[in-house]
Amino acid sequence: MAQHTLLTQRPAWAALRSHFQDLKGAHLRDLFAADPDRGTRLTAEAVGVFADYSKNRVTDETLTLLFALAGECDLKGRIGAMFGGEKINITENRAVLHTALRAPKGAVVTVDGKNVVPEVHAVLDAMSAFADRVRSGEWKGYTGKPIKSVVNIGIGGSDLGPVMANEALRFYAQRDLTFRFLSNVDGTDFSETVRDLDPAETLFIVCSKTFTTQETMTNAESARAWSLAALKDPASVAKHFVAVSTNAAKVKEFGIDTANMFGFWDWVGGRYSMDSAVGLATVLALGPTHFRELLAGFHAMDEHFRTAPFEKNVPVILGLISVWYGSFFGAETAAVLPYDQYLKRFPAYLQQLTMESNGKRVTLGGAEVDYQTGAVYWGEPGTNGQHSFYQLIHQGTKLIPCDFIAFCRSLNPVGRHHDLLMANVFAQAEALAFGKTAEQVRADKVEEWLVPHKTFPGNRPSNVLLLEKLTPFALGTLVALYEHIVFTQGVIWDIGSFDQWGVELGKALASRIVPELEAPAEPDLKHDSSTNALIRRYRQGKK
Repeated sequence: MAQHTLLTQRPAWAALRSHFQDLKGAHLRDLFAADPDRGTRLTAEAVGVFADYSKNRVTDETLTLLFALAGECDLKGRIGAMFGGEKINITENRAVLHTALRAPKGAVVTVDGKNVVPEVHAVLDAMSAFADRVRSGEWKGYTGKPIKSVVNIGIGGSDLGPVMANEALRFYAQRDLTFRFLSNVDGTDFSETVRDLDPAETLFIVCSKTFTTQETMTNAESARAWSLAALKDPASVAKHFVAVSTNAAKVKEFGIDTANMFGFWDWVGGRYSMDSAVGLATVLALGPTHFRELLAGFHAMDEHFRTAPFEKNVPVILGLISVWYGSFFGAETAAVLPYDQYLKRFPAYLQQLTMESNGKRVTLGGAEVDYQTGAVYWGEPGTNGQHSFYQLIHQGTKLIPCDFIAFCRSLNPVGRHHDLLMANVFAQAEALAFGKTAEQVRADKVEEWLVPHKTFPGNRPSNVLLLEKLTPFALGTLVALYEHIVFTQGVIWDIGSFDQWGVELGKALASRIVPELEAPAEPDLKHDSSTNALIRRYRQGKK
């Protein structure tokens, strides 16, 4: 493996460290006062996403140095390597080609000498044909009834993406179909998901590439038993279960017709798979036309990221600014605040995308990093968060960069609701940036002892992402935007954004503990004293 230059030894990093010492005390009030055009100049726009990044603690010099750092880290070359199908996931020796999932039919994307686009579109066409049959009522359950309820069984990337997309685009969904998502291995999740469903009208999508994922297959087996308890005949499974998998033998053994098995590839990471066959529930909800519009939005942002100069490249700019906060200011979290109720699951989706990708502590070369990497991402929709955690963002001791996501037009215009909603977007970003000085508080005739409590320090950074309307295309651009922000961060930090070894250890230990919990006689426990005591207490308690 080639020797990597350590990030902190790069000239641009040293220049940024020196620049940070000069800038860290600057206030956004002063930056705006010194540059009257800042609010219109520090913006960028791509495929319908307008990004105002002027309320960040950056200057032209900061951006110049960040772009220089991107050059030293060969960000352009790494972008080309990803889009070109090179095996940039080095620990698993895999290409990283979620971008191929939304490439148009005539495109050529090569992996190991083979154009993968025809296969992608063959699966997409099969998904579309199946969705049309279910949505029209042509597909019948075992007793001859049409499908009324669809339950997606998956976990991680096989759950969070479809959950988010189906909620975000519910406005466009076929409303005579009910969609539910089952992920947690907790029996309560299964019981509540199926409690009021009719097995004769329910279709299950079992989403597991290997068809061996413990949580997913435990839930799938319970769903199969629940279905058969009513329908009796094992042949009914083929009418009420389909699979998103590549393990034909296991799928067939389960009772699913392999003609209704939709595959994907090892160059698609789970958290990047919502636009693959993993999105089957989304195709069923929205219909093929809207799903293809979603893919078109992804592809449009992909092309912007791949071709736009860094100075106008929205994912690059936002990715570099987030590195600036994490690695220099020491910001440990980032808030994503969508001002649209349909995007209520978007922050949860981003948690896996960002933290599973960049929650790494060693470089690609295996050296331990000496700088902050991935932030903790979190958030809630709209004004709900304002009456919850915004207090801490405004007046607390933590520096929390914020992304506000908003739309000029509401899908559900009701009176003056949308103007009030948008007023809050602009007001919150303004308040975070500029705050309220003690002098301004005193001008309100506040008693002196209350002045410190009502003073807002400001200088809290934010981006505002403004789009016209929440459409399938718009959602595609937003998700791809954050995918490429994550990629940009990972390249700068020199970490592997596309593996997730950190999820393996706990799963392996759980597999060892399960038989100890279920053993009829007291097992010979060989864990630490705490784990041994907890296992014994649980065994005693469940009696």
